Amino acid sequence: MGPPVHGQEFPVRAVRIVTADAGSTNDIVTRVIAQGLAVNLGQQVFVENRGGASGVPAAQAVARASPDGYTVLLYSNTLWIGPLLQDAVADPLRDLAPVVLAASSPNMLTVHPSLPVKTVGDLVTLAKRRPRELNYASTSTGSSNHLGAELFKSMAGVDMVRVNFKGGGAALNAVVAGEVHLTFVAAGAASPHVRSGRLRALAICTRQPSAVAPDLPTMADAAGLPGFESASVYGVFVPARTPPALVARWNQEFLRALARSEAKERFLNLGVEPIGSTPGGLAATVKSDIAVVTRLIKEGSLRAQ
Repeated sequence: MGPPVHGQEFPVRAVRIVTADAGSTNDIVTRVIAQGLAVNLGQQVFVENRGGASGVPAAQAVARASPDGYTVLLYSNTLWIGPLLQDAVADPLRDLAPVVLAASSPNMLTVHPSLPVKTVGDLVTLAKRRPRELNYASTSTGSSNHLGAELFKSMAGVDMVRVNFKGGGAALNAVVAGEVHLTFVAAGAASPHVRSGRLRALAICTRQPSAVAPDLPTMADAAGLPGFESASVYGVFVPARTPPALVARWNQEFLRALARSEAKERFLNLGVEPIGSTPGGLAATVKSDIAVVTRLIKEGSLRAQ
């Protein structure tokens, strides 16, 4: 079926949102939003899970779909950061159009309580006094915890050793156990350990104070690192040839779904912040992220795989 004809109501049938693996934060964020979309649209909204490196399979599935508004992609920033770290990988956004920056899962900078630091400033001082003696836990190259640590190293002028783990749970557990000094970890995952005293949180990695962790300073306030940000952000895209009117309609529908009190409460419990933006706002975020990662690659902090 082609794009809706002039004057035809949209949508008149079920909608499909393609995202990452079932059970991932991508998937959970998508399903929270899908519930609100279904209520507002009066149509079923199906979530289709497609795993794969850097979101390429999911992006390709949406790019090849009819540009009629019935197939949408919701994916984290691994979609546009991953290809920068891989040789000979096509641009997954080439055949997609931005709709909205939906949500953000900000990281916390956390340390094991045995580390003699109470603030980010203390950590910077210690790391400069003991170059390459401190280590940080991360997962895959290009993940938000990896990028957060490397951005911190670059902006603060410190040198720390990366300890890589296969999954986020293993990386976090290593810091909780005191096997690794620190990590940049999703606020939702870190919060229970911070409350129990098994981790010490030094800052929330957002540009502005966050409702996810209202008592924590930002990295700019805590360490004089203006513009520092470390998070998984979630963008919505449609096939590139989708008519502008449908892009605008989807932008408004996602904004409505994100504004629902049920969604806000669920997101807060997950350590996720609903955002909402114009299509241009998402495009600007993508451009900014790519610029930061490209700079880190040139500095040698990150290397293509």
